[in-house]
Parts: sequence; C-alpha cells; structure tokens
Amino acid sequence: MNGTGGVPVLMYHRVGEAKNAWEARYAISPENFSAHMRALDNKGYRAVHIDTLVDWLEGGPALPEGACLITFDDGFRGVREHATPVLERLGWPFTVFLVSNLIGGQDEWTRLDNPAGVTYPLLDANEIRDMQDRGASFQSHTRSHASLPGLGDAQLIDQLAGSRQALAGLLGHEVRYLAYPFGHLDDRVEDATRKTGYRAAFSTQPGFNRVDVNRFRIRRVDVFGTDTPAMLLRKIRLGSNDGSLGHAARYYLSRLTDRLTGGR
Repeated sequence: MNGTGGVPVLMYHRVGEAKNAWEARYAISPENFSAHMRALDNKGYRAVHIDTLVDWLEGGPALPEGACLITFDDGFRGVREHATPVLERLGWPFTVFLVSNLIGGQDEWTRLDNPAGVTYPLLDANEIRDMQDRGASFQSHTRSHASLPGLGDAQLIDQLAGSRQALAGLLGHEVRYLAYPFGHLDDRVEDATRKTGYRAAFSTQPGFNRVDVNRFRIRRVDVFGTDTPAMLLRKIRLGSNDGSLGHAARYYLSRLTDRLTGGR
C-alpha cells in the first residue's frame, strides 16, 4: 500500500504501440501493460469494482488491503484486444469511459494534435457488450469528448445527460459515473454533473483518494506508455504523475527534513 490510507485510481488510455513521442504518453504497449499488472499483483495491489470504491467513499464497507481502481479513458479497441485478457487472468474488474457518439468510430478529437495525423479505432457496440459480459464496467466520457467548461448550458447538459441516456440504452443499465474529458472542469461543470444524475465523477488531478475526497473530483494517477513497472509503483506510492527516481528522492528527502525540523 502507499501508506497514506488513500486509494489510487489508475488512468490508462490506449493499449497498443505508439508511433511517436506524443502517442507514447497515451499509448502503452501490450507487453508493458502486462508488466504493469504483474508488478501490481506482486506488490499486493488488488483491483476493485468502481461501485465498491464509491460505496466506500459514501461510508460503505471497508476496502481490502491494497485496493486500487483501474480505468481506461476513451474506449479504444486495444483495451479489449490486449488489456482484457490480462485482467481476466487476474480476476480484476476495470472501468472504461466511453464517448457515446463515437462508439465504433475513431478518436477524432486527437487528429489535429497527433503529429502522425492518425486516429485509432474505438470499441463498437458488440465489442462493448462482450466485454461487459466478461466483467468490464462501462461509464460516460460525454457524447463527443468535448471540453465541458467552454460549453453553453444547453450543450453542457446535452453532453452529460445525452451520454448517460445513450449508454444506458446500449448497456441495459443505468450509467452512474463520468470521467471529465481532458480533465477539464469547474464548479459549474461539477454542479451540472450532479444535477444530471451521476453518482460520482473522475478528474485527472493526481493524488490519493480518502473518504473525504469530493466524489465529483475523484483523483487519478495518469499512467504513461513510457512508465516502467518501477515508475508505476513509485507513482502510486507518491500519488504523483512523476514516477522518476529523482522525484522520489526529492519527496523522501523533504519528508526526512520535515521530521528532523519538526515541520518548521
């Protein structure tokens, strides 16, 4: 465990090979993803269901030692091809946040940002249903992966409520959780998320989650494709997006200094 009493939520995106440095932040190779999961397992971490985490945040049963949550933003097809078999072998649940208007399409929101000028396939309806039958939880990443704070009131509600409605029709059950696209949110977006019926929502702010965390700003550790298993474990221990040895050394030196000086 990280020793803080907090629960880490891991944020992955695409599982597949990266064509350039820009993609390498968001795409992890299948081999490296498998190594990440082995490292977590060997260190005593155990993935829990998203409902189990939120139940705990709302005062429900205690979580097991080493609890963590594994999430994938966007719904790339590679999650089914490469990540699902690994997680099935471990018996670990996981959550995928879907862009409801782009199911079976491509990650069009990245086309202008990716130097390679390419997009990647997203899960289609049949693939999603298959994964749901195999233990995956699917939740909302809005209708079109829009940056929510810049939208007008009607557009904002449409992105939030429209996605919930469309995904409920596909999945056959209520959709209760949201991941904010790009991590962009403000108080108005948070209020609209509550009012459109979500139970909790996930940010991109790093850190640990304790019972007093804002359920509509749950923290997540951003996992990069370039992270080695050792870097991933350091990120989790520190609740940081920086898994470098240098960052870890500075962190522990700061803690030691605080102890020696009494926090002065």
